[in-house]
Amino acid sequence: MLMRLDKFLSDQTPLSRSEIKKKASGGQITFNGNIIRDCSVKIDPKASHITLSGKLITYRKNVYYIMDKPKGVVTATRDKKDKTVIDLLKAEDRRRGIFPAGRLDKDTTGMILLTDDGELSHKILSPVSHIPKYYIVQLAESFKTEYVNLFNNSLSTSSGEAFLPAKVKAFKNNANMAFIELFEGKFHQIKIMFELVGNKVINLRRVQMGNLKIPIELRLGEYVEIMHKYIEQLLVKPDFSVVFEEIEKNFSSYWINI
Repeated sequence: MLMRLDKFLSDQTPLSRSEIKKKASGGQITFNGNIIRDCSVKIDPKASHITLSGKLITYRKNVYYIMDKPKGVVTATRDKKDKTVIDLLKAEDRRRGIFPAGRLDKDTTGMILLTDDGELSHKILSPVSHIPKYYIVQLAESFKTEYVNLFNNSLSTSSGEAFLPAKVKAFKNNANMAFIELFEGKFHQIKIMFELVGNKVINLRRVQMGNLKIPIELRLGEYVEIMHKYIEQLLVKPDFSVVFEEIEKNFSSYWINI
């Protein structure tokens, strides 16, 4: 399918069409090896060789980044006060329409997905999908075995706010560390749930969504692009015990730089 060159470049970069036109006027765009100044020319996005300011621009229908979000960064496209996850992207990795699919509290670290795939985002956020999310929790006081039943039987606040049943388990070698599976993501939910059972969350880190784990080589503030074929793992509902065993086995790799 053919499309206008300026449409292609505006889809694949954060530049507006007027900015692209200026780049073309300055001789900074090439089409199959030739400098081109007319951005209305039709191209085959999958077969053409396009460069912008010396950089090859490759066609991708959508992009998917997994980021290890640091504390103090908000999951938004823009914010007047705080740095956002979009601000952490390199200029060459930004493109029109990219946004965080889902949210993570400002003081929570870990896995967040950035994409421009609106259809996927709808699936992730839809209550019908029931995508599980997994967190490592550092508690102020020791984990109590009664938490397992309390969380599984649905906790509720004095004001009547109820939370869906959740699975929780303690790590063997650390009495203050727990692992939790959630199917919803209300504001400060995990903190509130532990407060309801008489404990307090000190640190919180998301390490998995569906069957897709955060890459252990990532450090806070870093991100990696993943291919579309791996995205379907987000919609898989894995067994809690299997996920827990894998995370516990590689605990030091998932609980770093908090």
